[in-house]
Amino acid sequence: MDKLVINGGKPLSGTVKISGAKNAVLPIMASSLLADGLTEIKNVPNLRDTRTFINLLDTLGAQCSFNSPSLSIDASNITSLEAPYDLVKTMRASFYVMGPLLARFGEAKVSLPGGCAWGPRPVDYHLKGFEQLGATIELNQGYILAKADRLKGADIYFEIASVGATANILMAAVLAKGVTNITNAAVEPHIVQLCDVLNQMGADITGVGTNKLIINGVEKLNPITIHVIPDMIEAGTFLMAGAALGDIELVDVDPNHLTIVLEKLEQAGCDLSLDTNSISIRKNDQINPTDMTTDVHPGFPTDLQAQWIALMSIANGTSIVTETIYLDRFSHIPELTRLGANISLENNIAIIRGQKKLTGAQVMSTDIRASASLVIAALIANGRSDISRVYHIDRGYEEIEKKFKLLGAEIHREKEK
Repeated sequence: MDKLVINGGKPLSGTVKISGAKNAVLPIMASSLLADGLTEIKNVPNLRDTRTFINLLDTLGAQCSFNSPSLSIDASNITSLEAPYDLVKTMRASFYVMGPLLARFGEAKVSLPGGCAWGPRPVDYHLKGFEQLGATIELNQGYILAKADRLKGADIYFEIASVGATANILMAAVLAKGVTNITNAAVEPHIVQLCDVLNQMGADITGVGTNKLIINGVEKLNPITIHVIPDMIEAGTFLMAGAALGDIELVDVDPNHLTIVLEKLEQAGCDLSLDTNSISIRKNDQINPTDMTTDVHPGFPTDLQAQWIALMSIANGTSIVTETIYLDRFSHIPELTRLGANISLENNIAIIRGQKKLTGAQVMSTDIRASASLVIAALIANGRSDISRVYHIDRGYEEIEKKFKLLGAEIHREKEK
C-alpha cells in the first residue's frame, strides 16, 4: 500500500492542467451501454475509479480500450446483465449501469453499492424511479434485480436533488415509451453534460440545466465521440492549495462551474484572475475567516468541504462550516487536528479556529475528498507529514503528487512498510 510523504511549508508557483471530471466520465461511460457500436470518450482521467468502471464494462461484455486520456467502448455485444459485488462494492457509481441495462435489455442485476465510508447515500430514489417507469424490483442476497418488457414514461419527483438518481433515471427514460418528467432534478455540470451527451446520441431531453427535465422516449440511440468537461473538484482543490501557499494558474478549467467557490476565495482575501478556460490565484498576507454552507449546485460543493476546512485552519480568526448534504462527512477533522488544526464539531457544523501554523504528522486518508484536505494541510504544515491509505485519493485525483511537484511542492509517493 502506498503513502504520500510531504515536506510542507514550501511556496507553490506555476501552472497546473486540470483533468477531465471523474463525476462526469463515470455516467458517460455507463451511457455507452445504451448504444450499439463504438463510443469514443476524450479527456478521460486515469483514475482508480475509471479503471474499476472499465473492468465492470468488460465484465458485461463491452470491448474497452483505454489509452489515457482516450477511451473507446464498444457495447455491441453485451453478454452479461449482472454487475457483481466484487466491483460494485469498491465504487458506488457502478450502480449507474442499472438504468442503461434496464432500458436497452429489459433487465439488470446489480449488487447493492459500496464506496466511500461516510454518509447514508441510499439507492431508494433510483429504485422508486425505476418502479415508476414500470420496472419490477426484487432484492435477493444483496443484489437488486430489475425487469421490464419496455419502460414507460412517468412523472418522477425527487424529494432531494440527487445527482446519482437523476443520472440513472435519465439513462433509463431516454428509451422508455412516452414522456418522462423529472422534477427537482440535479443541475450539476456533469448532469448537464450527461444530458448533452444523450441528446447528441439521439435522445430528446429538454430543460437541460434546470431542475425540470422532460424526456421524450426514443427507439434507439447511436454512439458518438465525447470530450469530458474539466474536473471542478480537482480545480477547487488546487485553488485552495494556491490560496494558502502560492501564485498558481489552472488551465483547462471552466470558471463558470466554480462561481460560488471563487466568490468564497475572494471573501477569504485571495487575488483571482479569470479567463475563458483558466484561473489564476495568488495568496494574500493573511486568510480571512469565511463561513461556508454546502449545498447542491450552484451552491458550494460538498466535495470541497474538507479542502475548505483545511484552508480555514490557518485563517486569521474563526470560521463556521455547515454540511447540509452528507451530515456526517467529517472524518477528516481528527486527522487535521493531528496536524495542529483547532476544529470542534457540533452535529453537522464545524467550528474552525484559525492557527498561525500547522505541524507535520502521520495521518490517514478516509475517503477521496478527506484525502485531498490532508494533502493541502500537509503542504501548509511545517515539517514532514506521511499520509497513508492514499488509494482513496487515487480514486479521484490523477497523479496528484506529480502535479503538486511541478508547482514546487516537496511531495513523493512511497510504499508503506
